[in-house]
Amino acid sequence: MLLLAVGAGAAAVLIFSSFRPAARPGRVTGLTGATPEAGAEGAREAMYYDKLEDGLVQCRLCFRECAIPEGRSGYCRVRKNEDGRLVSLVYGAPSAVHIDPVEKEPQHHFLPGTDILCLGTVGCNFKCRHCHNWHLSQSSPGDLRVYDLPPGKVVELARERGVPTISFTYNDPIVFYEYVYDIARLAREKGVRILWHSNGAINPAPLRELLKYTDAVTIDLKGFSERAYRNSDAELKPVLRTLKIIREEGVWLEIVNLVIPTINDDPDEIRRMSRWIVENLGPDVPLHFSRFFPNYRLTHLAPTPVSTLEKAYRIAREEGVRYVTLGNLPGHEKNSTFCSGCGERIIHRVHFQVLANHIEAGGCNFCGHKIAGVWE
Repeated sequence: MLLLAVGAGAAAVLIFSSFRPAARPGRVTGLTGATPEAGAEGAREAMYYDKLEDGLVQCRLCFRECAIPEGRSGYCRVRKNEDGRLVSLVYGAPSAVHIDPVEKEPQHHFLPGTDILCLGTVGCNFKCRHCHNWHLSQSSPGDLRVYDLPPGKVVELARERGVPTISFTYNDPIVFYEYVYDIARLAREKGVRILWHSNGAINPAPLRELLKYTDAVTIDLKGFSERAYRNSDAELKPVLRTLKIIREEGVWLEIVNLVIPTINDDPDEIRRMSRWIVENLGPDVPLHFSRFFPNYRLTHLAPTPVSTLEKAYRIAREEGVRYVTLGNLPGHEKNSTFCSGCGERIIHRVHFQVLANHIEAGGCNFCGHKIAGVWE
């Protein structure tokens, strides 16, 4: 199915979509008139892996470092050992392509009010029980229809539609690293910005290499305990390491914490997390607390009480985080951004729509206080 829409605003502009499994899964070429640079099946030799004995390969991309036998795939399901070579099965083959507001990532201090061209494939290196994109993240190559969209065509599409930023999102861009990397390098040459939204569980070497061509990152911090990360079958420490590296490399960073009842909503845990952010990343890194709604394998839980989110907001501010917002609460005052100098509302936001922006030349229009972010 091909869907076209005009105008962005608060709603996504849907270019291509294939969220439902096709009757006969396969590639769709008619939308772009191009074939992927990787070939007809979307396979491209992976970066960051070692060849072991007996035909094994060991992926070095993320913290799992899967040792993969011939003919098998790693934990993410999209990186496969073929004849002793690790290949990506989703290169140039996104299953979702949209134009969204940048606020949807969320990014609140990066070109507010502008659009982003978003891409996602199938697969993930986490298994979050609350995932609202589970139909992508928990699918495998062949489960969904995909589109022939090589890196050059992605950048061309962004430029044709006047979209300043390409974003990799929906499922985790870690697992389609090579596709992200090649697009990012080409986008840098063409003056298009790069943003990616990730769980952050990537190894240092590939992270530092990708950050060379990255303008902004949103990291999902699932909580601040190993217990919270068990909900995602993952680990906290690799994510904290990633957050530090992003700051070291000087790339704009924002953090989102989906507050889930009984999983990561303990006030002491939220306080420890907020304190760690200030002490290790600095007070100017925006922190977004988002409301959980029942989904995927956590449909038995209730939505996060608004009072829980408001308490998290107060805790983060008490610990020195200067820019805190509440998400998935359209119309709530704290969905907007306030000056850390004078306290005035400098970006009036309702959900994903910016109604007013009082930042000029990187400063508050009311008091002149400099506001950390990427504004032009």
